[in-house]
Amino acid sequence: MHNIISSPNGMTRRQFLWGTLVGSSALALGLPLYSAYENGFRSETFIARVRDYQADISWIVRAGFQELGVSAAEIKGKKILLKPNLVEPHTEKPHINTHPLFVRGVAEAFLHLGAAKVYIAEGTGHCRDTIYILEESGFSEIIKEDRLPFVDLNYDAVFEKPNAGKYTKCSSFYLPGILQEVDWIVSLPKLKTHHWTGITLSMKNLFGLMPGAYYGWPKNVLHSLGIEQSLLDITATVKPHFAIVDGIIGMEGDGPIMGIPKAAQVIVMGRNFPAVDATCARIMGIDPHKIRYLSAAAGWLGPIRERHIHQVGEPITSVRMNFALEDKIPAHKNIRI
Repeated sequence: MHNIISSPNGMTRRQFLWGTLVGSSALALGLPLYSAYENGFRSETFIARVRDYQADISWIVRAGFQELGVSAAEIKGKKILLKPNLVEPHTEKPHINTHPLFVRGVAEAFLHLGAAKVYIAEGTGHCRDTIYILEESGFSEIIKEDRLPFVDLNYDAVFEKPNAGKYTKCSSFYLPGILQEVDWIVSLPKLKTHHWTGITLSMKNLFGLMPGAYYGWPKNVLHSLGIEQSLLDITATVKPHFAIVDGIIGMEGDGPIMGIPKAAQVIVMGRNFPAVDATCARIMGIDPHKIRYLSAAAGWLGPIRERHIHQVGEPITSVRMNFALEDKIPAHKNIRI
């Protein structure tokens, strides 16, 4: 019962870890840099220019699906879980949370292609009243009007799943039961900088899948295990299906909460999370190879080298804009392209 409110190629992890060129910053965390093993990966990402949240986001997402080879037959009859990024209850600050109109558009796209059911699900990082967050973030309206069930992942019934990554000391993770019932897990992050990981995108957004009832607030257990290590393990274990990034209004500076708005006016989509995050980083003027979790993910979870990512839609060069970074934040140092 849910708390509902309305290495590929047979390569072992040891081979991956020790068959790479390792940089000193990654060594400090036990995270390897990208390797020659990435040559076996290919992926596609789609970029669309979107002026504002009044655009036909459903149509744009469906166009992206078509470009990426996602057919109606692949979605028809499926149960879809949409995981937005809800950090704080701010209606008047559209750069903090995934915008409710963005989530509505994505839900409409899946339903248009025949999805049987679309859930909105989140386990907010801070211990807050969920109803209050939904109301103050503008989500209550779309949940009620569009009849989209919301699952509070912080308090959902859980199941245990072995850790497929093994970067942390966790032998297994407790995951929300709804993940066993849906066919697609879709990350809907905000395009933002982050004061601990440099950037926060499709992979970091998966932290919100982890139930606060087990992992604390703001998911302190995972923080103590290592943020980069945890998000690598979570991505490997959950095996999410798709990412659609809300970059219409992003955040630069001291993200993920205290930064300032950045009108990037893009949506980025793809099946492979490292590829999507690497593409977003380049749009932000950030070198994905200098982001520690992406360097570790390369050649294991997916590609991050530009030549291994087939870009469709808008070229990166036409939408790139440097996001402001903070010199006082260690994670922001020396990560520019």
